[in-house]
Amino acid sequence: MPLLEISHVTKQFGALTAVDDVTLAVEPAEIVALLGPNGAGKTTLTRMVLGIFRPDSGRIVHHVGGSPSPTPPRWLVGYLPEERGLYQDMPILRTLAYFGALHGLDRRVAERAAMPWLERFGLADRVKEPVKSLSKGNQQKVQLAATVLHRPRLAILDEPFSGLDPVNQELLVDIVRELRDEGTTVVFSAHQMSLVERLADRVFLMNRGREVLHGTIPQIREQWRAGDRLVVGVRGGDPAFLAAHPAVERMEGAGAGEIALILHPGAPMSDLLRALGERLDVSHVRSEAVTLHEIYVRTVGATDEAGRHPTNERVAEGVA
Repeated sequence: MPLLEISHVTKQFGALTAVDDVTLAVEPAEIVALLGPNGAGKTTLTRMVLGIFRPDSGRIVHHVGGSPSPTPPRWLVGYLPEERGLYQDMPILRTLAYFGALHGLDRRVAERAAMPWLERFGLADRVKEPVKSLSKGNQQKVQLAATVLHRPRLAILDEPFSGLDPVNQELLVDIVRELRDEGTTVVFSAHQMSLVERLADRVFLMNRGREVLHGTIPQIREQWRAGDRLVVGVRGGDPAFLAAHPAVERMEGAGAGEIALILHPGAPMSDLLRALGERLDVSHVRSEAVTLHEIYVRTVGATDEAGRHPTNERVAEGVA
């Protein structure tokens, strides 16, 4: 049974349809990436899942607490908002104890639960300092600890990598995987496609309030019929003839002295490699899978071209 069921959900703000007939089922102990450009409807959908907004139509059913419910039990859910939700003048440990209490923990239990997180984040010696003394990245760590210290069954993380340097991004990847392995279901949004590609069990891409792509990374590559990329270092000769080769979908620049050949899915490369060697001075060749970043850009671009032009109009606060 899914932990979370979203069925044909629509939400409007005046003339703007922020979420348009979205359906998604999230399984227990799964990591789902909720993706899309600014204004795609991700935040509105998340707030409906949390019970902050109500759908205009459709239904949301949680099985987090066992019995079906349109809103999740607060003590079984953790929510990391994109905006800072911390009290800047409150000491760090007291802040975490407060958020733990909001999720049903005794204050002392919450403090004990907070300390391993603070130690892992390198903040154990700063527990009495106010939150405002921390850098943006360290505040993000405190907010993450506040989200998960009560061990929720469902964690919703809105842009969790925001403000984190590469080392701490890697730490967060490890933490999210650990949460999943311990039984927590994680739904997160992010714009760092390379991290999403490594972390997500499934991807749900929205644009203009609607689903435009959904599945595992291999599944969405198949949906886009995205083949591999062959990157070729060329020292001499004109590679233009390669654009007409039957194995090549298109050619792209790949850097100084390199070209990239996007191949048709399943295309044999033997004749292509022979042509490369016969007509060009090739220094190196490497094969790469088409990235989630490229699929994201191509999908969003295609749906923008098919629909109305993007707009910066924000009809209601928090619509994203």
